[in-house]
Amino acid sequence: MTGPDEEEDVDQDALAAEWGAEAEGDGDGEGAVDQDDIASEWAAMSDDDDDGGDAGNGVQSARVLNQDEIDNLLGFQDDESDSARSGIRAIINSALVSYERLPMLEIVYDRLVRMLSTSLRNFTSDNVEVSLDNITSLRFGDYLNSIPLPAMLGVFKAEEWDNYGLLTVDSALIYSIVDVLLGGRRGTTSMRIEGRPYTTIERNLVERMLHVILNDMSAAFDPLSPVTFRFDRLETNPRFASIGRSANAVILAKLRVDMEDRGGKVELCLPYATLEPVRELLLQMFMGEKFGRDTIWENHLANELWQTTVDINAILGEVEVPLNDVINLKVGSQVMLNCSPESSVELRCGEAPLFSGKMGRREGKIAVQVEGIAKVRNK
Repeated sequence: MTGPDEEEDVDQDALAAEWGAEAEGDGDGEGAVDQDDIASEWAAMSDDDDDGGDAGNGVQSARVLNQDEIDNLLGFQDDESDSARSGIRAIINSALVSYERLPMLEIVYDRLVRMLSTSLRNFTSDNVEVSLDNITSLRFGDYLNSIPLPAMLGVFKAEEWDNYGLLTVDSALIYSIVDVLLGGRRGTTSMRIEGRPYTTIERNLVERMLHVILNDMSAAFDPLSPVTFRFDRLETNPRFASIGRSANAVILAKLRVDMEDRGGKVELCLPYATLEPVRELLLQMFMGEKFGRDTIWENHLANELWQTTVDINAILGEVEVPLNDVINLKVGSQVMLNCSPESSVELRCGEAPLFSGKMGRREGKIAVQVEGIAKVRNK
């Protein structure tokens, strides 16, 4: 049995244990609250991730492309010489025809460079060197937008082809030509005054140079196909020098003109529509040095042909007989011809009929008097 004092001690011990437990519970509660807060934050973050994943599955996420990805998509590349084109640029340029498919055109331009070097030397009375930089294919609108201003643009017409072309002279060559033709001193840089229109003197001098270039172009194309390039007009604004639609394909040849310490560039723009009448000729492969005529060899060959000896046969008559009769021919056999002494005699060279005439005798020899050209008989 326990007394009242012992029961009070037990109750007090139980009460103290309860209070201790509550105190520990309070401490654990604060930690639990902190952990609950952290857990709730993690849950919120996971919910956001889940929402983002759902958005990725249901709605496209707003991802921004960088510049390299945009350039690759559009087909713009830093290395312009790379032949592998991709993207939208490859689709746009797929319709262009490369100038390598016209091999004879490059031969024409090489001949133009040689002739132009001589012509410009005579025109300027100076040491002029003309070289071909490159030949490219592009669209006409892109070329007009790439012309550095100020410049002069000469529009010319190919008479036989019934279409137009464009000659562009840059400002460096314009001032160099003016300086040379008007007696400027060598070794001094040409005076360039920007922001003013070209004077009448400058336009006339450049126009004279364009006439020289067009004459050499006609001579360069002459062995391939006779054509006359006629100067039409001179413009300083590319918008007024439009000779075709912006999407049309053109062939651009860049020529460099060097006059010792001066010079510039001339650009020859020919649309594919202009070259269409001679496209079949430009597709031919260049075999040997046969471009152009050698007059010395032609004269020699003509003189030798006049002195050539040929055999001519006088055909008195012809008759068809069976092969059996030909085999049975003997000495003294006779073959009857359907002709008389007054019948015409045909003169042949091999199988080719030449003349017809009458048989007779001259100075004790059988002769034929030519009366006309023999008629060609259909076999």
